[in-house]
Amino acid sequence: MKNTNYYAVLMAGGVGSRFWPVSTQRFPKQFHDMLGTGQSLLQKTFSRLARFIPEEHILILTNARYSDQVLEQLPGVSKEQIIGEPAMRNTAPCILYAALKIRKMNPEALMLVAPSDHWIEDEAAFERDVEACFAQCADYRTLCTLGIQPTFPNTGFGYIEYDAGETVGSGLRTVRQFREKPDYQTARQFLSQGNFLWNAGIFAWSAAGIVSAFEQYQPGMYGMFLKGLDTYNTEAESAFIDQHYPTAENVSIDYAIMERSDAVKVLPASFDWNDLGTWGSLYDKMDKDEGQNAIAQGNVLLKDSSGNMVRLPEGKVAVLEGMRDFIVIDKPDVLMIIPREREQEIKQWVAEVRRTCGDEYI
Repeated sequence: MKNTNYYAVLMAGGVGSRFWPVSTQRFPKQFHDMLGTGQSLLQKTFSRLARFIPEEHILILTNARYSDQVLEQLPGVSKEQIIGEPAMRNTAPCILYAALKIRKMNPEALMLVAPSDHWIEDEAAFERDVEACFAQCADYRTLCTLGIQPTFPNTGFGYIEYDAGETVGSGLRTVRQFREKPDYQTARQFLSQGNFLWNAGIFAWSAAGIVSAFEQYQPGMYGMFLKGLDTYNTEAESAFIDQHYPTAENVSIDYAIMERSDAVKVLPASFDWNDLGTWGSLYDKMDKDEGQNAIAQGNVLLKDSSGNMVRLPEGKVAVLEGMRDFIVIDKPDVLMIIPREREQEIKQWVAEVRRTCGDEYI
């Protein structure tokens, strides 16, 4: 039986511009079936959480413009489960807003915050790790996060440094500090020390605990959102949020709370994880042919070609000869061909396409 004190907030408001041209402002990556499983990333994440959290307790936090897409992909959820942001203000304001709503529903609530577009294969291990964190959150002041054991010196993730000599219940460690995305040499140093984890942006705490942390560390933001408490979970809520939410500071939960609190614990995750943040990370997860080509969609004929990532419109045929280590993404209105090693330039190309061709291609 699912624990009725368990709640979750799915973060589903991003655009995923590094997956352009498939991910666009009108239809971001969380609504796509990126790995050919038959489910979008949002649907897959929702079903993962619904294994142990009551479905009616899973809130989907997204940009207001995507509310209809959420309802279309998750027909079992109610409109009340969708938190539509009227403006993009990073993760801290939306988490405080959601926590106040949840605390009002259930003062004893334990609350998971998780991205909607990450890939986790061992769902049973994920469930065990989340419940281990929830067990520590019985002390309402404790704030927990799940960290990923690094496998290489990645410069695209933030890191969590923990106290190697201290273990809390169920293997949790006390966090020393959060570290920004490092350069390559610094990332190598982190790995050699052995007490650094990738920051996956997965958090667990009591709703009361995180609200108390905002009251302590972000009193201005806390005071603003507290003014609307009487409206939350009522018909008057949207009017208050539409008026006040855009005035909130644009700040991440890491900077606003996690880097300031002395009550943060981290659990090294026991599950496999991929943030699916780039075409390269998707390539790593996909099945490949003998030439290490990954075909996401379409009919591709290859000759003297290897290491390519290809996605075409359904039913389209492409011929690739003499191509090595390219990303080839074809849509009816956009074709992108770029070396895999230069995929970090995609966001720059998005800006250039917007400037020269218009927002309709973005």
